[in-house]
Formats: sequence, structure tokens, C-alpha cells
Amino acid sequence: MGLKFTVHQSTIDENIPVSVPLEKVAEYFARRKAEDVAKHYNTGKIIVIGGDTTVLLENELLEKPQNKEEAIEMLKHLSEKTHSVISAICVVHKNKTLVYSDTAKVSFDKLKDDEIHFYIDKYAPFDKAGGYGIQEWIGYIGINSIEGSFYTVMGFPTHLLWNMLKKI
Repeated sequence: MGLKFTVHQSTIDENIPVSVPLEKVAEYFARRKAEDVAKHYNTGKIIVIGGDTTVLLENELLEKPQNKEEAIEMLKHLSEKTHSVISAICVVHKNKTLVYSDTAKVSFDKLKDDEIHFYIDKYAPFDKAGGYGIQEWIGYIGINSIEGSFYTVMGFPTHLLWNMLKKI
């Protein structure tokens, strides 16, 4: 997008409060991350951007797998099904905070056990909600359709950010 940026990791606790609806978890964490990082900067001079992505399947949130076994179970659960990927962005600048999210629907073909094991062994997707990255091998061979933005599924809806920056 031609933007210059610096990465500053947030240190928030990522436990989900029971009061936050599953469809709003990504927005909740995007805001918390941006506000946490904004404390370290003069937001009158810079823009702080926070983001988060969640995967929702059959009213169940699929978070980042903690180990290989969880990643295997997640991918087996996603196999031959359609799920929602919700990516949210929070922009903090001066006295303004904007939070928006975008949802995409992703459908997987049937994933074979050897494909799942190969993917997890080679790509170690333990840092990805739902246990997969669309931009990686499993996306190339396993996803048969996307309804919505590829970048939302990848975890950062650039079209949303661009519109938010124009509002700021």
C-alpha cells in the first residue's frame, strides 16, 4: 500500500471475556491491541493500527492451535465445510478511534489426513486463527471458494484500512 510503518507488539492478555459476542471478538482485540500500543506514542503525530482475526465455524471460535494435535483437529473440523473469517482493524489517531471488521466465507474441500499432516509439519500454523493460512500450501490445495476479500482471510483487510485512513 506504500505506507511506512514500524511493528510494535501489544502485550495484552488475549483471554476472551464471556460478555463479548463471538462475532465481535476480533473487533474487541483489535481495539485493545491498538490502545495498548498507543500508550507508548504521541498519537497526535502518528497513527496506531491494531488488528485481529478470528475463525468462526458452527458457532465455535477456532483460535490459534496450541500444538500439533489441536491443529490437526481444527483442520479436520474445517474439512468439507464453510466457515467465517472475521478480521478487524482499529485505527487510533489524535482523539479518534475507529474500529471496523470485515467478514469472508471460506469453503474447504475434503482434506486428507496426509495433506493435513504435511501442512502442519511444513508450515507450523500455530500462530494462525483456525490453524491455517490461506496464503500457504493448504490454501492452494484445499480451499475451493471464498466469498469476500482474500486479504480479510489472510488477516488484514487492506481495503478496510485504506477507507479508515481516509476518514482519519
